[in-house]
Amino acid sequence: MPVINTWMTLLLAVSCGLIVANLYYAQPLVGPISQALGLDPKASGLIVTLTQIGYGVGLLLIVPLGDLFENRKLILWTMALGTVALLCAATASTPMLFLTAAFCIGVGSVAVQILVPLAAHMAPEAIRGRAVGNVMSGLMMGIMLARPVAGFITQISSWHVVFYVSTVVMVLLAFVLSKALPRRVPVAKLGYLELLKSMWHLALHTPALRRRAIYHACMFAAFSMFWTTTPLLLAGPEFHLSQASIALFALAGVAGAVASPIAGRLADKGWTRPATGVAMLCVAVAFLMTHIAPKGSTLALVLLVVAAIVLDFGVSGNLTLGQRTIFSLGAEHRSRLNGIYMATFFMGGAVGSAVGAWAYAYGGWWLASCFGFALPVIALLYFSTE
Repeated sequence: MPVINTWMTLLLAVSCGLIVANLYYAQPLVGPISQALGLDPKASGLIVTLTQIGYGVGLLLIVPLGDLFENRKLILWTMALGTVALLCAATASTPMLFLTAAFCIGVGSVAVQILVPLAAHMAPEAIRGRAVGNVMSGLMMGIMLARPVAGFITQISSWHVVFYVSTVVMVLLAFVLSKALPRRVPVAKLGYLELLKSMWHLALHTPALRRRAIYHACMFAAFSMFWTTTPLLLAGPEFHLSQASIALFALAGVAGAVASPIAGRLADKGWTRPATGVAMLCVAVAFLMTHIAPKGSTLALVLLVVAAIVLDFGVSGNLTLGQRTIFSLGAEHRSRLNGIYMATFFMGGAVGSAVGAWAYAYGGWWLASCFGFALPVIALLYFSTE
């Protein structure tokens, strides 16, 4: 297999960002989509929830196949499923069709978690952290840019156009990847059921995997809690921001993606432990910063923007540190390790979103931020026992 170079790193980073963005386009469009399809407002949350469930299913059932089947074909077939689902979402006229498409978009988006281990396979041990960090920076930018991009496109056209554009992008990207990606045939000779059973064994008997998964489950729960509740805070009586202004606020978090390549380089130098502590402290401090200035003031808004950058910096860095650690545990089960890692912290993110919405409804930003602050503190306490 060829060694990863600058061009391939850039291609993988952009690919990860474009694919993972499909998970988040619908989040700011729940209202318009529900209204257009006649979906009961009480069930509108299914638009996001089913996408997340589909992604979780793909992490557990498809990503591990990267240790069994040729990786390039697996990536392209998974992308094909997601592309068809995007087209169905764009043309959907009934709630059932759109919700089914949303689930399949989630499943198809796990192609990104086959690409990341492929980058690790292509990188020599000495620069593996840097390579993974550079690729992960693209993934984090895709997560952060998806919501404002979807909001802006919908503002000038319609939500259908968001999914049509993404469909075309996925077709073009699949063509490029089919020509550019190297072949990688795993050496594992397990059957599919044996492969799934081995994941349980890996989870039970790999302490480093368990620790990194739990660390990032707490961090990603805090991340999801922040980005679920801050739009509500900004649109509320304290700030009165428009949807366009909130979309601009979301762009601020993109700056935090710079942490991924930095964290990768630190991990390559053997500084994973101190870098992990700093990442956790960043997330905790981010929530504290939002309480310094009076609510609704200009200073409060500025501090909220800075907090978004600091929080995303900590979460992005910790994610890369975790993947650098688990990718060093063995090439033969790298995809399974990644599937377990991602599925664990993704569940943390889902819990964070749900708890954040509940906390904000009952206690406003004060209660939601208390939960958000507690999560990285819990991770720090567990980290102190390492």
